[in-house]
Amino acid sequence: MLDTSPSTRVNAVLSRLDEALVKGDIEGAVDLFATDCYWRDLVTLTWNLKTMEGRDEVRAMLQSQLARIAPRGFVQDATQAASEAGGVTDGWFDFETAHARGYGHIRIRDGRIWTLLTTMSELKGHEEPKGIRRPLGAEHGHDRDRKTWTEKRAQEARELGYETQPYVLVIGGGQGGIALGARLRQLGVPTIIIEKNARPGDSWRKRYKSLCLHDPVWYDHLPYIPFPENWPVFTPKDKVGDWLEMYTKVMELNYWSSTTCKSARFDEAAQEWVVTVEREGKEVVLRPKQLVLATGMSGKANVPTFAGQDVFKGEQQHSSQHPGPDAYAGRKVVVIGSNNSAHDICAALWEAGADVTMVQRSSTHIVRSDTLMDIGLGDLYSERAVAAGVTTRKADLIFASLPYRIMHEFQIPLYDRMRERDKDFYDKLEAAGFMLDWGDDGSGLFMKYLRRGSGYYIDVGACDLVIDGSIKLKSGSDVSHLTEDAVVLKDGTVLPADLVVYATGYGSMNGWAADLISREVADKVGKCWGLGSDTTKDPGPWEGEQRNMWKPTQQDNLWFHGGNLHQSRHYSQYLSLQLKARMEGLPTPVYGLQEVHHKG
Repeated sequence: MLDTSPSTRVNAVLSRLDEALVKGDIEGAVDLFATDCYWRDLVTLTWNLKTMEGRDEVRAMLQSQLARIAPRGFVQDATQAASEAGGVTDGWFDFETAHARGYGHIRIRDGRIWTLLTTMSELKGHEEPKGIRRPLGAEHGHDRDRKTWTEKRAQEARELGYETQPYVLVIGGGQGGIALGARLRQLGVPTIIIEKNARPGDSWRKRYKSLCLHDPVWYDHLPYIPFPENWPVFTPKDKVGDWLEMYTKVMELNYWSSTTCKSARFDEAAQEWVVTVEREGKEVVLRPKQLVLATGMSGKANVPTFAGQDVFKGEQQHSSQHPGPDAYAGRKVVVIGSNNSAHDICAALWEAGADVTMVQRSSTHIVRSDTLMDIGLGDLYSERAVAAGVTTRKADLIFASLPYRIMHEFQIPLYDRMRERDKDFYDKLEAAGFMLDWGDDGSGLFMKYLRRGSGYYIDVGACDLVIDGSIKLKSGSDVSHLTEDAVVLKDGTVLPADLVVYATGYGSMNGWAADLISREVADKVGKCWGLGSDTTKDPGPWEGEQRNMWKPTQQDNLWFHGGNLHQSRHYSQYLSLQLKARMEGLPTPVYGLQEVHHKG
Protein backbone atom coordinates (compact mmCIF):
# COMPACT_ATOMS: atom_id res chain seq x y z
CA MET A 1 0.00 0.00 0.00
CA LEU A 2 1.27 3.45 -0.91
CA ASP A 3 2.37 5.41 2.18
CA THR A 4 0.62 8.77 2.10
CA SER A 5 1.18 9.71 5.73
CA PRO A 6 1.90 13.34 6.64
CA SER A 7 5.52 12.45 7.39
CA THR A 8 5.93 10.86 3.96
CA ARG A 9 4.48 13.91 2.22
CA VAL A 10 6.77 16.27 4.14
CA ASN A 11 9.80 14.11 3.44
CA ALA A 12 9.00 13.98 -0.27
CA VAL A 13 8.67 17.76 -0.66
CA LEU A 14 11.73 18.52 1.47
CA SER A 15 13.81 16.02 -0.50
CA ARG A 16 12.82 17.60 -3.80
CA LEU A 17 13.45 21.10 -2.45
CA ASP A 18 16.87 20.09 -1.18
CA GLU A 19 17.78 18.47 -4.49
CA ALA A 20 16.76 21.53 -6.50
CA LEU A 21 18.60 23.99 -4.25
CA VAL A 22 21.79 21.94 -4.17
CA LYS A 23 21.75 21.64 -7.98
CA GLY A 24 21.09 25.36 -8.34
CA ASP A 25 17.84 24.56 -10.14
CA ILE A 26 15.90 27.69 -9.25
CA GLU A 27 12.95 26.96 -11.53
CA GLY A 28 12.71 23.45 -10.13
CA ALA A 29 12.63 24.87 -6.62
CA VAL A 30 10.06 27.54 -7.50
CA ASP A 31 7.83 24.89 -9.08
CA LEU A 32 7.52 23.20 -5.68
CA PHE A 33 5.68 26.25 -4.33
CA ALA A 34 1.98 26.96 -4.68
CA THR A 35 0.95 30.03 -6.64
CA ASP A 36 -0.16 31.79 -3.45
CA CYS A 37 2.92 30.84 -1.42
CA TYR A 38 4.87 32.48 1.37
CA TRP A 39 8.51 31.96 2.33
CA ARG A 40 9.37 33.75 5.56
CA ASP A 41 13.10 33.86 6.19
CA LEU A 42 14.62 34.94 9.49
CA VAL A 43 18.25 35.69 8.60
CA THR A 44 19.33 32.36 7.05
CA LEU A 45 19.02 33.12 3.34
CA THR A 46 18.36 36.85 3.26
CA TRP A 47 20.45 38.14 6.21
CA ASN A 48 17.26 40.03 6.88
CA LEU A 49 13.76 39.43 8.22
CA LYS A 50 11.96 39.03 4.94
CA THR A 51 8.82 37.35 3.63
CA MET A 52 8.69 36.41 -0.03
CA GLU A 53 5.10 36.34 -1.27
CA GLY A 54 4.30 34.41 -4.43
CA ARG A 55 6.53 32.51 -6.83
CA ASP A 56 8.03 35.61 -8.46
CA GLU A 57 9.38 36.87 -5.14
CA VAL A 58 10.70 33.42 -4.21
CA ARG A 59 12.45 33.24 -7.59
CA ALA A 60 13.97 36.72 -7.24
CA MET A 61 15.33 35.91 -3.77
CA LEU A 62 16.89 32.64 -4.93
CA GLN A 63 18.42 34.30 -7.98
CA SER A 64 20.13 36.77 -5.67
CA GLN A 65 21.05 34.54 -2.75
CA LEU A 66 21.18 30.86 -3.66
CA ALA A 67 24.78 30.67 -4.89
CA ARG A 68 26.04 32.88 -2.03
CA ILE A 69 24.17 31.17 0.80
CA ALA A 70 24.24 27.53 -0.35
CA PRO A 71 21.27 26.14 1.61
CA ARG A 72 21.16 22.35 1.79
CA GLY A 73 20.40 19.36 3.98
CA PHE A 74 16.64 19.91 4.33
CA VAL A 75 15.67 16.96 6.52
CA GLN A 76 12.50 16.42 8.53
CA ASP A 77 12.94 16.69 12.29
CA ALA A 78 12.32 13.13 13.46
CA THR A 79 11.44 14.32 16.98
CA GLN A 80 8.44 16.35 15.78
CA ALA A 81 5.62 14.43 14.15
CA ALA A 82 4.18 15.82 10.95
CA SER A 83 0.42 16.33 10.95
CA GLU A 84 -2.50 17.00 8.63
CA ALA A 85 -5.66 19.03 9.14
CA GLY A 86 -8.09 20.68 6.76
CA GLY A 87 -6.13 19.63 3.72
CA VAL A 88 -2.89 21.17 4.99
CA THR A 89 0.13 19.05 5.96
CA ASP A 90 2.71 20.61 8.23
CA GLY A 91 6.09 19.54 9.56
CA TRP A 92 9.41 20.64 10.99
CA PHE A 93 12.87 20.37 9.47
CA ASP A 94 16.57 21.01 9.96
CA PHE A 95 18.84 22.47 7.28
CA GLU A 96 22.11 24.33 6.93
CA THR A 97 23.85 26.97 4.85
CA ALA A 98 27.51 27.67 4.17
CA HIS A 99 27.88 29.49 7.49
CA ALA A 100 24.89 28.52 9.64
CA ARG A 101 22.52 25.85 10.85
CA GLY A 102 18.81 26.45 10.67
CA TYR A 103 15.42 25.14 11.63
CA GLY A 104 12.16 25.51 9.82
CA HIS A 105 8.48 24.77 9.40
CA ILE A 106 6.58 23.81 6.26
CA ARG A 107 2.91 23.73 5.29
CA ILE A 108 1.93 21.77 2.19
CA ARG A 109 -1.39 22.21 0.39
CA ASP A 110 -2.41 20.29 -2.74
CA GLY A 111 1.09 18.80 -2.94
CA ARG A 112 2.92 22.13 -3.01
CA ILE A 113 4.55 24.40 -0.45
CA TRP A 114 2.07 26.92 0.91
CA THR A 115 4.14 28.44 3.73
CA LEU A 116 7.82 27.95 4.48
CA LEU A 117 9.65 29.31 7.53
CA THR A 118 13.46 29.23 7.65
CA THR A 119 15.23 30.50 10.77
CA MET A 120 18.88 30.71 11.78
CA SER A 121 19.70 28.65 14.88
CA GLU A 122 23.47 29.08 15.11
CA LEU A 123 26.60 30.05 13.22
CA LYS A 124 29.03 27.28 12.38
CA GLY A 125 32.18 27.57 14.44
CA HIS A 126 30.51 30.13 16.73
CA GLU A 127 28.04 27.96 18.62
CA GLU A 128 26.87 29.05 22.06
CA PRO A 129 28.78 27.44 24.95
CA LYS A 130 25.89 25.36 26.24
CA GLY A 131 25.12 21.70 26.72
CA ILE A 132 28.23 19.67 25.91
CA ARG A 133 30.07 22.93 25.14
CA ARG A 134 29.31 24.60 28.46
CA PRO A 135 32.32 26.22 30.22
CA LEU A 136 34.13 24.17 32.86
CA GLY A 137 34.07 27.02 35.39
CA ALA A 138 36.91 25.70 37.52
CA GLU A 139 40.53 25.74 36.36
CA HIS A 140 42.12 22.49 37.47
CA GLY A 141 45.88 22.30 37.98
CA HIS A 142 48.36 24.82 39.40
CA ASP A 143 49.07 28.43 38.47
CA ARG A 144 50.43 31.13 40.79
CA ASP A 145 48.95 33.81 38.51
CA ARG A 146 45.56 32.17 38.43
CA LYS A 147 42.53 34.50 38.44
CA THR A 148 39.20 33.34 39.74
CA TRP A 149 35.98 33.60 37.77
CA THR A 150 35.01 36.59 39.92
CA GLU A 151 38.36 38.34 39.35
CA LYS A 152 38.10 37.87 35.59
CA ARG A 153 34.55 39.17 35.61
CA ALA A 154 35.54 42.23 37.67
CA GLN A 155 38.44 42.96 35.31
CA GLU A 156 36.17 42.78 32.26
CA ALA A 157 33.63 45.11 33.85
CA ARG A 158 36.35 47.55 34.86
CA GLU A 159 38.07 47.70 31.47
CA LEU A 160 35.20 47.50 28.96
CA GLY A 161 34.33 50.96 27.73
CA TYR A 162 37.59 52.43 29.00
CA GLU A 163 40.62 50.32 28.03
CA THR A 164 38.72 48.21 25.51
CA GLN A 165 35.70 49.08 23.38
CA PRO A 166 32.44 47.18 23.06
CA TYR A 167 31.55 45.80 19.66
CA VAL A 168 27.87 46.51 20.40
CA LEU A 169 26.37 49.34 22.42
CA VAL A 170 22.74 48.86 23.44
CA ILE A 171 20.84 52.01 24.42
CA GLY A 172 18.03 50.97 26.75
CA GLY A 173 18.21 48.49 29.60
CA GLY A 174 14.64 47.24 29.78
CA GLN A 175 13.62 43.70 28.90
CA GLY A 176 14.63 44.17 25.26
CA GLY A 177 18.17 45.37 25.95
CA ILE A 178 18.63 42.77 28.67
CA ALA A 179 17.44 39.85 26.51
CA LEU A 180 19.67 40.95 23.63
CA GLY A 181 22.61 41.50 25.99
CA ALA A 182 22.24 37.94 27.29
CA ARG A 183 22.24 36.51 23.76
CA LEU A 184 25.28 38.55 22.76
CA ARG A 185 27.19 37.52 25.89
CA GLN A 186 26.65 33.85 25.09
CA LEU A 187 28.00 34.51 21.62
CA GLY A 188 31.11 36.24 22.96
CA VAL A 189 30.22 39.67 21.59
CA PRO A 190 31.59 42.47 23.85
CA THR A 191 28.52 44.51 24.74
CA ILE A 192 27.57 47.38 27.03
CA ILE A 193 23.96 48.16 27.90
CA ILE A 194 23.20 51.80 28.78
CA GLU A 195 20.30 52.51 31.15
CA LYS A 196 19.30 55.85 32.66
CA ASN A 197 17.61 54.29 35.70
CA ALA A 198 19.53 53.27 38.81
CA ARG A 199 18.69 49.56 38.72
CA PRO A 200 17.72 46.98 36.12
CA GLY A 201 13.94 46.66 36.25
CA ASP A 202 13.32 50.26 37.32
CA SER A 203 11.45 50.92 34.09
CA TRP A 204 8.81 48.57 35.57
CA ARG A 205 9.15 49.54 39.23
CA LYS A 206 8.51 53.22 38.48
CA ARG A 207 5.17 52.65 36.77
CA TYR A 208 1.81 52.96 38.54
CA LYS A 209 1.57 50.49 41.40
CA SER A 210 -1.32 48.41 40.06
CA LEU A 211 0.50 47.52 36.84
CA CYS A 212 0.73 43.81 36.02
CA LEU A 213 1.66 42.05 32.82
CA HIS A 214 -1.50 41.32 30.85
CA ASP A 215 0.29 38.54 28.94
CA PRO A 216 0.55 35.13 30.64
CA VAL A 217 3.77 33.70 32.04
CA TRP A 218 4.18 31.09 29.28
CA TYR A 219 4.33 33.92 26.73
CA ASP A 220 6.86 35.99 28.69
CA HIS A 221 9.93 33.85 29.43
CA LEU A 222 13.36 35.42 28.86
CA PRO A 223 16.10 33.54 26.95
CA TYR A 224 17.97 30.79 28.83
CA ILE A 225 16.18 31.15 32.18
CA PRO A 226 12.43 30.48 32.11
CA PHE A 227 10.26 31.68 34.95
CA PRO A 228 9.84 29.09 37.75
CA GLU A 229 6.87 26.73 37.59
CA ASN A 230 5.22 28.50 40.53
CA TRP A 231 5.50 31.95 38.94
CA PRO A 232 2.15 33.80 38.79
CA VAL A 233 0.27 33.75 35.51
CA PHE A 234 0.22 37.56 35.38
CA THR A 235 3.39 39.06 36.82
CA PRO A 236 3.14 42.20 39.00
CA LYS A 237 5.42 45.01 37.85
CA ASP A 238 7.80 44.92 40.83
CA LYS A 239 8.21 41.18 40.46
CA VAL A 240 9.13 41.72 36.80
CA GLY A 241 11.62 44.37 37.90
CA ASP A 242 13.25 42.07 40.45
CA TRP A 243 13.48 39.25 37.91
CA LEU A 244 15.20 41.53 35.39
CA GLU A 245 17.66 42.71 38.03
CA MET A 246 18.45 39.13 39.05
CA TYR A 247 18.72 38.05 35.42
CA THR A 248 21.13 40.88 34.60
CA LYS A 249 23.42 39.82 37.44
CA VAL A 250 23.24 36.07 36.85
CA MET A 251 23.80 36.43 33.11
CA GLU A 252 26.81 38.68 33.87
CA LEU A 253 25.79 41.53 31.63
CA ASN A 254 27.87 44.70 31.35
CA TYR A 255 25.04 46.92 32.44
CA TRP A 256 25.76 50.62 32.98
CA SER A 257 22.91 51.92 35.12
CA SER A 258 22.42 55.60 36.05
CA THR A 259 23.98 56.40 32.68
CA THR A 260 22.54 58.71 30.04
CA CYS A 261 23.35 58.86 26.36
CA LYS A 262 23.99 62.46 25.36
CA SER A 263 24.83 62.12 21.65
CA ALA A 264 25.76 59.66 18.95
CA ARG A 265 27.14 59.99 15.44
CA PHE A 266 28.36 57.52 12.87
CA ASP A 267 32.00 57.91 11.79
CA GLU A 268 31.82 56.86 8.14
CA ALA A 269 35.58 56.66 7.72
CA ALA A 270 36.10 54.39 10.72
CA GLN A 271 32.76 52.61 10.25
CA GLU A 272 31.97 52.96 13.93
CA TRP A 273 29.80 55.03 16.22
CA VAL A 274 31.03 57.81 18.46
CA VAL A 275 28.72 57.86 21.46
CA THR A 276 29.02 60.22 24.40
CA VAL A 277 27.48 59.06 27.65
CA GLU A 278 27.48 60.45 31.16
CA ARG A 279 28.36 57.93 33.85
CA GLU A 280 29.10 58.64 37.50
CA GLY A 281 29.21 62.37 36.76
CA LYS A 282 31.79 62.01 33.99
CA GLU A 283 31.56 61.94 30.23
CA VAL A 284 32.70 58.73 28.59
CA VAL A 285 33.17 58.43 24.82
CA LEU A 286 32.44 54.96 23.46
CA ARG A 287 33.29 53.72 19.98
CA PRO A 288 31.16 50.66 19.25
CA LYS A 289 30.92 49.24 15.76
CA GLN A 290 27.21 48.55 16.14
CA LEU A 291 24.53 50.64 17.88
CA VAL A 292 21.22 49.14 18.99
CA LEU A 293 18.33 51.31 20.14
CA ALA A 294 16.39 49.10 22.55
CA THR A 295 14.26 51.89 23.92
CA GLY A 296 11.09 49.88 23.55
CA MET A 297 7.58 50.33 22.23
CA SER A 298 6.75 52.19 25.45
CA GLY A 299 9.75 54.47 25.43
CA LYS A 300 9.06 57.90 23.98
CA ALA A 301 5.93 59.33 25.60
CA ASN A 302 3.37 60.90 23.30
CA VAL A 303 2.00 63.91 25.19
CA PRO A 304 -0.72 65.81 23.32
CA THR A 305 -0.76 69.58 23.20
CA PHE A 306 -3.95 71.36 24.25
CA ALA A 307 -4.64 75.03 24.77
CA GLY A 308 -4.68 75.96 28.44
CA GLN A 309 -2.21 73.36 29.66
CA ASP A 310 -0.09 76.27 30.89
CA VAL A 311 -2.92 77.75 32.96
CA PHE A 312 -4.24 74.54 34.54
CA LYS A 313 -3.45 74.72 38.27
CA GLY A 314 -3.68 71.02 39.06
CA GLU A 315 -1.26 68.24 38.18
CA GLN A 316 -0.65 66.88 34.68
CA GLN A 317 1.09 63.56 34.03
CA HIS A 318 1.70 61.22 31.14
CA SER A 319 0.69 57.69 32.12
CA SER A 320 4.36 56.69 32.19
CA GLN A 321 4.96 59.19 35.01
CA HIS A 322 1.79 58.42 36.98
CA PRO A 323 2.90 57.21 40.42
CA GLY A 324 -0.31 55.49 41.39
CA PRO A 325 -3.53 56.48 43.12
CA ASP A 326 -2.56 56.97 46.76
CA ALA A 327 -2.33 60.77 46.74
CA TYR A 328 -5.63 61.28 44.91
CA ALA A 329 -8.31 59.89 47.25
CA GLY A 330 -11.30 62.24 47.12
CA ARG A 331 -9.79 64.20 44.20
CA LYS A 332 -11.22 64.67 40.72
CA VAL A 333 -9.16 62.99 38.01
CA VAL A 334 -9.61 63.07 34.25
CA VAL A 335 -7.81 60.36 32.27
CA ILE A 336 -7.41 61.10 28.56
CA GLY A 337 -7.35 57.77 26.73
CA SER A 338 -9.13 54.42 26.77
CA ASN A 339 -6.55 51.71 26.17
CA ASN A 340 -4.60 49.44 28.58
CA SER A 341 -2.93 52.11 30.72
CA ALA A 342 -6.05 54.26 30.88
CA HIS A 343 -8.18 51.40 32.18
CA ASP A 344 -5.58 50.24 34.69
CA ILE A 345 -5.05 53.76 36.04
CA CYS A 346 -8.77 54.52 36.22
CA ALA A 347 -9.50 51.30 38.11
CA ALA A 348 -6.72 51.91 40.63
CA LEU A 349 -7.84 55.51 41.16
CA TRP A 350 -11.42 54.37 41.79
CA GLU A 351 -10.19 51.77 44.28
CA ALA A 352 -8.30 54.54 46.11
CA GLY A 353 -11.43 56.69 46.35
CA ALA A 354 -10.84 59.17 43.54
CA ASP A 355 -13.62 60.62 41.39
CA VAL A 356 -12.36 59.49 37.99
CA THR A 357 -13.57 60.15 34.44
CA MET A 358 -12.23 58.41 31.34
CA VAL A 359 -12.27 60.44 28.13
CA GLN A 360 -12.55 58.09 25.15
CA ARG A 361 -11.64 59.97 22.00
CA SER A 362 -11.73 57.02 19.59
CA SER A 363 -12.94 53.44 19.63
CA THR A 364 -11.06 50.74 21.53
CA HIS A 365 -10.79 46.99 21.10
CA ILE A 366 -11.64 45.15 24.32
CA VAL A 367 -11.03 41.47 25.01
CA ARG A 368 -11.57 39.78 28.36
CA SER A 369 -8.41 38.29 29.80
CA ASP A 370 -9.84 34.82 30.53
CA THR A 371 -11.30 34.57 27.05
CA LEU A 372 -8.07 35.69 25.42
CA MET A 373 -6.06 33.18 27.43
CA ASP A 374 -8.38 30.35 26.38
CA ILE A 375 -9.21 31.09 22.75
CA GLY A 376 -6.38 33.40 21.68
CA LEU A 377 -3.35 31.91 23.41
CA GLY A 378 -4.34 28.55 24.87
CA ASP A 379 -3.03 26.38 22.03
CA LEU A 380 0.44 27.96 22.16
CA TYR A 381 1.11 29.61 25.52
CA SER A 382 -0.63 27.86 28.42
CA GLU A 383 -0.32 24.92 30.77
CA ARG A 384 -2.53 23.07 28.29
CA ALA A 385 -0.03 23.74 25.52
CA VAL A 386 2.91 22.65 27.67
CA ALA A 387 1.12 19.38 28.45
CA ALA A 388 0.64 18.85 24.70
CA GLY A 389 4.38 19.22 24.09
CA VAL A 390 4.29 22.80 22.82
CA THR A 391 7.43 24.30 24.33
CA THR A 392 8.01 28.05 24.34
CA ARG A 393 10.45 27.68 21.42
CA LYS A 394 7.98 25.63 19.41
CA ALA A 395 5.18 28.08 20.16
CA ASP A 396 7.37 31.00 19.05
CA LEU A 397 8.15 29.24 15.79
CA ILE A 398 4.54 28.27 15.12
CA PHE A 399 3.53 31.88 15.59
CA ALA A 400 6.43 33.03 13.40
CA SER A 401 5.47 30.57 10.66
CA LEU A 402 2.24 32.40 9.89
CA PRO A 403 2.99 35.07 7.26
CA TYR A 404 1.74 38.50 8.26
CA ARG A 405 -0.13 38.83 4.96
CA ILE A 406 -2.59 36.09 5.93
CA MET A 407 -2.31 36.14 9.73
CA HIS A 408 -5.54 38.11 10.08
CA GLU A 409 -7.38 35.26 8.35
CA PHE A 410 -6.39 32.97 11.22
CA GLN A 411 -7.23 35.60 13.84
CA ILE A 412 -10.71 36.64 12.65
CA PRO A 413 -12.44 33.32 13.53
CA LEU A 414 -10.88 33.40 17.01
CA TYR A 415 -12.20 36.88 17.71
CA ASP A 416 -15.60 35.96 16.29
CA ARG A 417 -15.72 33.21 18.93
CA MET A 418 -14.66 35.66 21.64
CA ARG A 419 -17.34 38.16 20.60
CA GLU A 420 -20.00 35.47 20.73
CA ARG A 421 -18.85 34.03 24.06
CA ASP A 422 -18.88 37.45 25.76
CA LYS A 423 -21.85 38.97 23.93
CA ASP A 424 -23.64 40.11 27.12
CA PHE A 425 -20.47 41.81 28.34
CA TYR A 426 -20.06 43.76 25.09
CA ASP A 427 -23.73 44.71 24.99
CA LYS A 428 -23.40 46.23 28.48
CA LEU A 429 -20.25 48.15 27.53
CA GLU A 430 -21.93 49.66 24.50
CA ALA A 431 -25.01 50.50 26.56
CA ALA A 432 -22.69 52.45 28.88
CA GLY A 433 -21.59 54.50 25.86
CA PHE A 434 -18.23 52.82 25.28
CA MET A 435 -17.11 52.81 21.64
CA LEU A 436 -15.94 49.30 20.71
CA ASP A 437 -14.09 48.00 17.69
CA TRP A 438 -12.50 44.72 16.61
CA GLY A 439 -9.83 46.15 14.36
CA ASP A 440 -10.42 47.39 10.83
CA ASP A 441 -11.07 43.85 9.59
CA GLY A 442 -12.31 42.14 12.74
CA SER A 443 -8.96 40.49 13.44
CA GLY A 444 -8.66 41.71 17.00
CA LEU A 445 -5.88 42.35 19.44
CA PHE A 446 -2.75 40.74 18.02
CA MET A 447 -3.13 42.33 14.61
CA LYS A 448 -3.78 45.72 16.22
CA TYR A 449 -0.60 45.27 18.23
CA LEU A 450 1.47 44.26 15.21
CA ARG A 451 0.05 46.96 12.98
CA ARG A 452 0.04 49.95 15.34
CA GLY A 453 0.98 48.86 18.88
CA SER A 454 -2.09 50.50 20.40
CA GLY A 455 -5.86 50.68 20.44
CA TYR A 456 -6.83 47.87 22.82
CA TYR A 457 -7.40 46.82 26.43
CA ILE A 458 -7.14 43.33 27.88
CA ASP A 459 -9.88 43.50 30.49
CA VAL A 460 -8.88 42.42 33.97
CA GLY A 461 -11.79 44.13 35.72
CA ALA A 462 -11.90 47.81 34.83
CA CYS A 463 -14.67 47.37 32.27
CA ASP A 464 -17.13 46.35 34.99
CA LEU A 465 -16.46 49.73 36.62
CA VAL A 466 -17.20 51.48 33.33
CA ILE A 467 -20.38 49.45 32.89
CA ASP A 468 -21.75 50.30 36.34
CA GLY A 469 -20.65 53.95 36.18
CA SER A 470 -18.03 53.75 38.93
CA ILE A 471 -15.56 54.97 36.31
CA LYS A 472 -17.36 57.83 34.59
CA LEU A 473 -17.14 57.74 30.81
CA LYS A 474 -17.18 60.55 28.31
CA SER A 475 -16.84 59.18 24.79
CA GLY A 476 -16.95 60.56 21.30
CA SER A 477 -15.49 64.01 21.90
CA ASP A 478 -11.91 65.21 21.93
CA VAL A 479 -10.37 67.77 24.26
CA SER A 480 -10.87 71.43 23.35
CA HIS A 481 -8.81 73.09 26.07
CA LEU A 482 -7.95 73.21 29.74
CA THR A 483 -8.97 75.91 32.17
CA GLU A 484 -7.50 76.55 35.61
CA ASP A 485 -9.52 73.72 37.11
CA ALA A 486 -11.12 71.68 34.34
CA VAL A 487 -10.85 69.85 31.05
CA VAL A 488 -13.25 71.21 28.44
CA LEU A 489 -14.29 68.94 25.58
CA LYS A 490 -15.16 70.04 22.07
CA ASP A 491 -18.83 69.27 22.66
CA GLY A 492 -18.81 71.80 25.51
CA THR A 493 -18.65 69.30 28.38
CA VAL A 494 -16.71 70.65 31.37
CA LEU A 495 -14.89 68.05 33.47
CA PRO A 496 -13.57 69.52 36.76
CA ALA A 497 -10.10 68.14 37.51
CA ASP A 498 -7.39 68.20 40.13
CA LEU A 499 -5.26 65.82 38.03
CA VAL A 500 -5.12 65.15 34.30
CA VAL A 501 -3.47 61.89 33.19
CA TYR A 502 -2.52 61.63 29.52
CA ALA A 503 -2.81 57.91 28.75
CA THR A 504 -2.05 58.76 25.15
CA GLY A 505 0.57 56.18 24.28
CA TYR A 506 4.01 56.46 22.76
CA GLY A 507 5.68 57.68 19.61
CA SER A 508 7.68 55.77 17.00
CA MET A 509 11.00 54.42 18.20
CA ASN A 510 12.81 56.36 15.51
CA GLY A 511 12.01 59.43 17.61
CA TRP A 512 14.86 58.26 19.84
CA ALA A 513 17.16 58.23 16.82
CA ALA A 514 16.21 61.86 16.17
CA ASP A 515 16.99 62.81 19.77
CA LEU A 516 20.23 60.87 20.16
CA ILE A 517 21.69 61.02 16.66
CA SER A 518 19.95 63.45 14.32
CA ARG A 519 16.68 64.12 12.57
CA GLU A 520 18.45 63.29 9.30
CA VAL A 521 19.30 59.78 10.48
CA ALA A 522 15.79 59.29 11.87
CA ASP A 523 14.30 60.29 8.52
CA LYS A 524 16.81 58.10 6.67
CA VAL A 525 15.69 55.10 8.72
CA GLY A 526 12.00 55.97 8.69
CA LYS A 527 9.08 54.80 10.78
CA CYS A 528 9.53 51.90 13.18
CA TRP A 529 6.84 49.29 13.76
CA GLY A 530 3.81 48.38 11.69
CA LEU A 531 3.34 46.19 8.64
CA GLY A 532 2.11 48.63 6.01
CA SER A 533 -1.36 47.08 6.22
CA ASP A 534 -3.10 50.32 5.18
CA THR A 535 -5.27 50.09 8.28
CA THR A 536 -5.73 52.75 10.98
CA LYS A 537 -2.34 54.15 12.06
CA ASP A 538 -0.48 51.63 9.85
CA PRO A 539 -0.19 53.33 6.46
CA GLY A 540 0.72 51.40 3.31
CA PRO A 541 2.40 50.28 1.19
CA TRP A 542 2.65 46.71 2.40
CA GLU A 543 5.96 45.92 4.11
CA GLY A 544 5.43 42.27 5.02
CA GLU A 545 7.49 42.53 8.22
CA GLN A 546 7.69 44.90 11.17
CA ARG A 547 9.32 48.09 9.93
CA ASN A 548 12.98 48.38 10.94
CA MET A 549 12.74 45.89 13.79
CA TRP A 550 15.54 43.39 14.49
CA LYS A 551 17.07 43.73 11.02
CA PRO A 552 19.37 45.98 8.97
CA THR A 553 18.17 49.54 8.40
CA GLN A 554 19.01 52.20 5.85
CA GLN A 555 21.58 53.57 8.31
CA ASP A 556 24.68 51.39 8.43
CA ASN A 557 25.30 49.68 11.78
CA LEU A 558 22.09 50.98 13.40
CA TRP A 559 19.51 48.53 14.72
CA PHE A 560 16.20 48.65 16.58
CA HIS A 561 15.12 46.10 19.16
CA GLY A 562 11.96 46.11 21.22
CA GLY A 563 8.42 44.85 21.59
CA ASN A 564 6.83 42.77 24.30
CA LEU A 565 8.62 40.06 26.28
CA HIS A 566 7.76 37.43 23.68
CA GLN A 567 9.26 39.46 20.85
CA SER A 568 12.28 40.50 22.92
CA ARG A 569 12.98 36.84 23.62
CA HIS A 570 12.33 35.44 20.15
CA TYR A 571 13.80 38.12 17.89
CA SER A 572 16.86 38.79 20.06
CA GLN A 573 18.13 35.44 18.76
CA TYR A 574 18.13 36.64 15.16
CA LEU A 575 19.49 40.10 15.93
CA SER A 576 22.34 38.65 18.01
CA LEU A 577 23.32 36.26 15.22
CA GLN A 578 23.40 39.11 12.69
CA LEU A 579 25.68 41.12 14.99
CA LYS A 580 27.93 38.15 15.76
CA ALA A 581 28.36 37.36 12.07
CA ARG A 582 29.46 40.90 11.38
CA MET A 583 31.92 40.87 14.28
CA GLU A 584 33.47 37.69 12.91
CA GLY A 585 33.70 39.11 9.39
CA LEU A 586 31.37 36.53 7.85
CA PRO A 587 29.70 37.46 4.57
CA THR A 588 26.24 38.87 5.28
CA PRO A 589 24.69 39.76 1.91
CA VAL A 590 21.42 41.49 2.83
CA TYR A 591 18.51 40.83 0.51
CA GLY A 592 15.51 43.14 0.32
CA LEU A 593 16.66 45.98 2.57
CA GLN A 594 13.53 47.82 3.63
CA GLU A 595 12.65 50.93 1.68
CA VAL A 596 11.50 54.00 3.60
CA HIS A 597 7.96 55.17 2.94
CA HIS A 598 7.20 57.04 6.18
CA LYS A 599 9.53 59.20 8.23
CA GLY A 600 7.86 58.78 11.60
